Amino acid sequence: MDEFRRIVFGNRDKAYRKPFHVSSVNSMLFSEYLHEKAEESRHNETIGYLIVIIGSIFFVGGLLETVIKVESPEWFLIIPYHLTSHPYSLLGLALTSIGLALLCLGIALAIHYARDRSWYMKEIQKAHLLEEQKLKIEKKTKTNLQNQKLKPLKKKN
Repeated sequence: MDEFRRIVFGNRDKAYRKPFHVSSVNSMLFSEYLHEKAEESRHNETIGYLIVIIGSIFFVGGLLETVIKVESPEWFLIIPYHLTSHPYSLLGLALTSIGLALLCLGIALAIHYARDRSWYMKEIQKAHLLEEQKLKIEKKTKTNLQNQKLKPLKKKN
């Protein structure tokens, strides 16, 4: 193993050859970790919205294709369900079904990640409040210590 490190890293100082076992989460502050997770949830929420857009395009495309190309489609609400020998009938049904599935999936993902992001934001606010309280306590103790140091000096004068 030392031979491998010498070949890969060269003859550098041993500080550069430490094993990489330190977790990145442990090295970050908790609020920074929450901020990263909130950004990730925002990104995933955007992907959910894009899936909704793709699903609506497929859905409308399938409906238009069915209406234009198939002579007499049979409908269940807004979904054509009767397949004829015409190949456009199957294509329209497939596009409509896939579009509807993508719409539902995209909406579910967007809602899920929006809720995750709101939870992370609440936790970030809690973490900031705790940090502010710690700073206030440290500031009070620091001023109290300074006042205690000044009291003996005042008595001597």
